[in-house]
Amino acid sequence: MKPDFQKQALIPVIVQDYQTKQVLMMAYTNEEAYQKMIESGETWFWSRSRQKLWHKGEESGHFQKVKGMRLDCDQDTLLVFVEQTGNACHTGAYSCFYDEVIPFDDSDIFADLEKQIADRKAHPVEKSYTNYLLDQGVDKVLKKVGEEASEVIIASKNLDKTELLGEIDDLLYHLFVLMNQTDLSLEEVRKKARERHQIEGNKKEFHTRTAD
Repeated sequence: MKPDFQKQALIPVIVQDYQTKQVLMMAYTNEEAYQKMIESGETWFWSRSRQKLWHKGEESGHFQKVKGMRLDCDQDTLLVFVEQTGNACHTGAYSCFYDEVIPFDDSDIFADLEKQIADRKAHPVEKSYTNYLLDQGVDKVLKKVGEEASEVIIASKNLDKTELLGEIDDLLYHLFVLMNQTDLSLEEVRKKARERHQIEGNKKEFHTRTAD
């Protein structure tokens, strides 16, 4: 399956961050650029302004590693998932879509939390609770995960939705710290979830979980 270049010589390409799903940019590719994208594993486009092939990042160093690709139903538009090095936009912005017309929050709070914890680890902040947990080590984090899980159970039994939301948030935070401590990424968790819960169209099939 490939784009129908017989229908149109230039195919629109929507580029999306493979982790956060943030739309980074839109460009065009022709058949030659598409083939280079497939062969190299990095994005290639056709520059309409310069009338030549364009390897994204060739001048800026902000390359895009292709992690996945989808073709629309008419075979005339590509959706490409990438691992972005640096920024996608020539202005220095991460995404080209930064001018807000109608406000909409499309941020991924869990991806942001993962990045914040990693940043605390790399750049410690005085009196930071996250740095305190990271300094104490995995045993302390495991203890907190156990405590927060118990608090979730108690809040559930109390039928207090507000309390339960707070306790679930606390549990998730400590799980993310644990993931950092054990070198486990959010993308790996998402991948495992996709493997266990296959989605086909609007129908979701739940795999039977085993005791492992």
